[in-house]
Amino acid sequence: MEKQIASTAVRRRGGKETMRKKLVYLDYAASTPVDQKVQRAMTPFLRSEFGNPSSVHQLGQRSRVAVETARERIATFLGCSANEVVFTSGATEANNLAIQGIVARESPLQRPHVVTSAIEHESVLAPIQALEKEGTIEATYVKVGKEGIVNPQDVEKAIQKNTILVSIQYANSEVGTIQPIPHIAKIIKKYKIQDTKYQILFHTDAVQAALYLDCSVEKLGVDMLTLSSHKIYGPKGVGVLYIRKGISIHPLFFGGGQEQDIRSGTENVGGIVGMGEAIREIQNPKSRVQNIRIRQLRDRLMKIIPQRISGAKLTGSLLQRLPNNVHVLIKGVEGKDVVLLLDQKGIAVSTGSACSERSQEPSHALLSMGYEQAEARSALRITLGKHTRKEEIEKTVKILEKAVEQLRAKK
Repeated sequence: MEKQIASTAVRRRGGKETMRKKLVYLDYAASTPVDQKVQRAMTPFLRSEFGNPSSVHQLGQRSRVAVETARERIATFLGCSANEVVFTSGATEANNLAIQGIVARESPLQRPHVVTSAIEHESVLAPIQALEKEGTIEATYVKVGKEGIVNPQDVEKAIQKNTILVSIQYANSEVGTIQPIPHIAKIIKKYKIQDTKYQILFHTDAVQAALYLDCSVEKLGVDMLTLSSHKIYGPKGVGVLYIRKGISIHPLFFGGGQEQDIRSGTENVGGIVGMGEAIREIQNPKSRVQNIRIRQLRDRLMKIIPQRISGAKLTGSLLQRLPNNVHVLIKGVEGKDVVLLLDQKGIAVSTGSACSERSQEPSHALLSMGYEQAEARSALRITLGKHTRKEEIEKTVKILEKAVEQLRAKK
């Protein structure tokens, strides 16, 4: 995948060689290419080292050692104990496990209360909305302002006597805003001690944050935290839920009792090994240098898009923002039309979260931030990564400018 992004690929069709256009990939928030080091680490466990990690023979135990090594690496990254790291099939399962697993254990409590924000990812909002609809819980959706940042005081106002869980994302997947997680954690801890009958747990979806922000669970003050492998140059189909020691959580499904009886099912050894290697790469000093370069390219985009394209305006906070995220509204066009036109020119961008991009509805996050439906439909998200080059940025703006002119001319 890296070579496909970095260079022109050649493929054969009907005995003839055809050149595939060089892809300018600017949708890293949706997914990242698997790093070559990650792929090399995974390969043995996809072929020769295929043992079931629950098996007691040598082949199985080598897989077990590989899984536990990856767990240790992730624990080091989070600053927690290895037995607080639970592997899942991805962030969606991890978020559902955090939410449904905590609610399910509270069955003696009449309609427990959950607090979240109105701009969360669908894998947080959907289970909360489903539980609320069936009458299992009460829920409060904290609103945000134009900058897309959750006000900690609004979280505090939302807390009730029967609140058991607060779930606030670390960084937004669409507009890239970074939330004040440590501040919110201090508020929740205060209520744990003083006013509420039941312990309030704090969960954060850190999927978009992991590459760029400090994910120390102690510094953040969280009880549960979600990670995703394919957002950090690892393989798809693997995620992690950090669960602080001492927290009882109800499994989503049952079976062989893997992952400390929390997540049954034979572990995805190759994927877990890949995620462990990807996490190790994040901690490489070279990654910090890459992040500085990414931020510089991002700043260049944020400067020239409003200059070159009339009616284009940036959304979200300019300061509390992921260093790879550019999110703009472009007056007079539909974001999806822009995406399709750019794709024809070999440039991959998006309108927002990949999980909701097929929907015909405007972004719930933008609507929650106070934008009108027409404005929300004009959204374009450009997210950079470690393979992004300066010349790609210049090329993208040039083609984007022409695409917008073409679409506006049709109206």
